Order: sequence, then C-alpha cells, then structure tokens
Amino acid sequence: MSKNKVIILDPPHPLLTERLEKLGLELDFDFESSVEELEKIIHQYDGLVIRSRMKLQAPLLERASRLKFIARYGVGTEHIDLDYAEKQGIAVFNSPEGSKDAVGEHALGMLLMLMNHLGRADREIREGQWKREPNRGLEIKGKTVGILGYGNMGNAFAQRLTGFEARVIAYDKYKTDYGNQYAEAVSLEQLFEESDILSIHIPYMPSNHYFIDKTFLSSFKKNIYLVNTARGLVLNTAELVEAMESGKVIGAAIDVIEYEETSFVKLDLSELPEPFQYLRRSDRTVLAPHIGGWSMEAKVGHARVLAEKIEGFLK
Repeated sequence: MSKNKVIILDPPHPLLTERLEKLGLELDFDFESSVEELEKIIHQYDGLVIRSRMKLQAPLLERASRLKFIARYGVGTEHIDLDYAEKQGIAVFNSPEGSKDAVGEHALGMLLMLMNHLGRADREIREGQWKREPNRGLEIKGKTVGILGYGNMGNAFAQRLTGFEARVIAYDKYKTDYGNQYAEAVSLEQLFEESDILSIHIPYMPSNHYFIDKTFLSSFKKNIYLVNTARGLVLNTAELVEAMESGKVIGAAIDVIEYEETSFVKLDLSELPEPFQYLRRSDRTVLAPHIGGWSMEAKVGHARVLAEKIEGFLK
C-alpha cells in the first residue's frame, strides 16, 4: 500500500515535518514552482501545505484528483478558493490558534505606543529633541475598548487587557453567545456608541471588503483610536485618512495594509498611493510590516496546531 503524499509549498518549521513523517506521510518540498508548474504534478498528492506564496484557485484544484486536504500554515485563507475546494471534497484548515497570543500582545503593544506617542518620542530623542508636554499620553484605564471580531485573535487581545481597568466590549456578526470574562458581547450600535478605542480582528472575505469605511467610522459617537492587526482589505485606507483629517480617528496603529501582495513578503512602500503616504508622514500613526502574528513562539505554534489538525483529519 503506497503512502499518502503531501507537497509542502513554503518552508515549514521542523516540528511540522517531524510530526507528519511520524504519521507515515511521504513529503515533497517545492518552494519554487509556479502555479502552472504545480498544475502538472498536483494530481500526485493527497495533501498540500501552504503558507501564502501562491493562490490556490479552481484551475489548479480541478486537477487535484487525489487531494484530500489543504493545510494553511497561518490564518487567512483568502488565497484559497474555499467554495471550489468544498465542491471537490477537499478539506481546508488553518492554524489561527498558533499565533493568537502573538497577535494579542502585538495589538496591545501598538495601542500603547499610539496612545503614549512612543514612536514619535523615540524618533525625536534620536534627533536630539527633548519634548515632554507634546508627548503627554492617555491611559487605557477608564476607556471603553471595542473589539470588532471575537475569534481567536479578538479574545486573546481582550485577555491581554485584563488588569488595565478598562471596559471591554466586542461585536461579532458571525457569532452568538460569545461574551466571556474578558469582554461583553454587544450590538454594533452599542460598539459605535461606547467605544473610545477600536481594535479590528475580522477575517478577510468578499463580504468584509472595506467593511470599515467612511460610513462605519463616522458612526462612532466619540473620536477613537484605531488598531488593525487583521487584514488590510477590511479597512479602506483612503477613508481612514479622511477620518484622521477630520479628527474622528485620533490615531491609527496599522500592522496590515490593503496594498500588500498575497505573500505578504515584499512591498515597495515608495510606490504606494497617497493615502498610505499620508500614514507614513503622520505622527499620529504606528506602522508595522504585518508582523502581528510573527513571533518565534507563533512559528512553533502554527506548526504544532497544523500537525494536530492533520493528524486528527487522517485518523
């Protein structure tokens, strides 16, 4: 009886390969082939492991006659045609549990930087400037933190807020009965009414494209701080800039931007449009290169979670 064959398209953590080999799987590693080249060989494989280096769409999946599962090493699955995979009977699973703690800490760190002007103050010190009063910050204590999306990441962020003596509320359009000891479940209207801070934790899918736009941001009763560690395309950058110019958004911490390539690996910042250049110039922003879930621990965590899910699926 031949072994199940799995093709791995992005360099994995050794933990994942060790666990898969113990299952008796035959592993092939291909970090260079194009989609067109993969189409010619995909019929040989029972499983596929990918991070984000290419899109897995219908023309490829229809040739995957043996494929039983696609394992996404990470969180987002927007580069996988989920509807077609389901039609073909291909299971798709990812590993958000592996990086939830990293994202929770990262979102909190960015928020603290933003509200206390730490990025600006650091740059000024390096330039020989000693400015105290202009860098007087605000405390999280006593504020209402609104969380949009209360899955793995939103819950981890709420957990990190324990001890800050803030009120934490959450809205998730995909869930019911999701409130817990870390956050109170509220309606979207209540999120708009009460939030001083908005942290975004929703996945990207067509229905969430530009979910946070001019109308959404203008619905907040108060002027807010905004943190996005989710996906760039859930937030309209141009309309975020408008909200910053009007004062509705006091400051923004952005780990993900809508102009990223699918792989999230490279980006020429100088070529991006004016809305992003505004964010680069502003001293009311904290920016990071999509590293919210990029901790060393998360790298191991994704491998462990994905190995467990593959093991469970095959058993």
